[in-house]
Amino acid sequence: MERAVNEFVSYLRNDKHSSENTVLSYMRDLKGFNRYLQTCGVSDAVKVNYTNIVAYIYELQNQKKAGATVSRNIASIRAFYNFLMKEGAVLENPALNLESPKIEKKMPGILSLDKVERLLEQPQTMDPKGIRDRAMLELLYATGIRVSELISLKVSDVNLTLEYIHCGSERKNRIIPIGSQAKTAVKKYIEKGRNDLILAEDEQMLFVNCNGRPMTRQGLWKIIKCYAKKAGINEDITPHMLRHSFAAHLIENGADLKSVQEMLGHSDISTTQIYIKLTNQKLKNVYAKAHPRA
Repeated sequence: MERAVNEFVSYLRNDKHSSENTVLSYMRDLKGFNRYLQTCGVSDAVKVNYTNIVAYIYELQNQKKAGATVSRNIASIRAFYNFLMKEGAVLENPALNLESPKIEKKMPGILSLDKVERLLEQPQTMDPKGIRDRAMLELLYATGIRVSELISLKVSDVNLTLEYIHCGSERKNRIIPIGSQAKTAVKKYIEKGRNDLILAEDEQMLFVNCNGRPMTRQGLWKIIKCYAKKAGINEDITPHMLRHSFAAHLIENGADLKSVQEMLGHSDISTTQIYIKLTNQKLKNVYAKAHPRA
């Protein structure tokens, strides 16, 4: 089983050119499945049947795993066996007819404009670290890009003259405009902060940590948590919350759904529509508080 999983991972990286986050997600799910199979005395992926997989899904549900986690595991196992079928190792996919549990979509957490502004004002731009932090926060909110996309940005992905950033991978690319404040913050970082942080002059990554190495997800998360605390924001803030706030604030101020979808990089517009619900709910709350006969 382990050898088959390693071959699948190699296929994802070298043939499909999947993102590293996608690859790690598949690996994590399939390693968990393999551990369960070993407790059942099954060590060969070819010998796994529908009953084995159903039993594993029940086990995940008994562990109170979230519906999204269970669905992702089913998708990982199904993709793994599709690969084995393609390689001729198995004749059919034992996970083909598995039904994923219904997932209740949670409304994303967003910050009010006042809280966003308080957060963005926290970095003190008196030293390279503060200049960098202001640029990262401004860019996150100005573009709505994912954390993984922010830390993957290269200097060449930023066009300050035309005021946009290039974001994406070999398969998915998008151009996102940046506002004047984000442009100013990034320009200051490139001109006055970045050179003091990088280790080598040929460093391509835009954002680096205090050791001169590329910024990590964990490092960025800690930075945001720190500034949120300084800003007196009590919500359990996450980097993704700035992405949600970016989308909700755009729609709230009249941006059309299609444009927001393109900037966020959503393949399905139904994913973007959740922000319409957020703004509609806000209008209902305003009405309930303000109308004398509400």
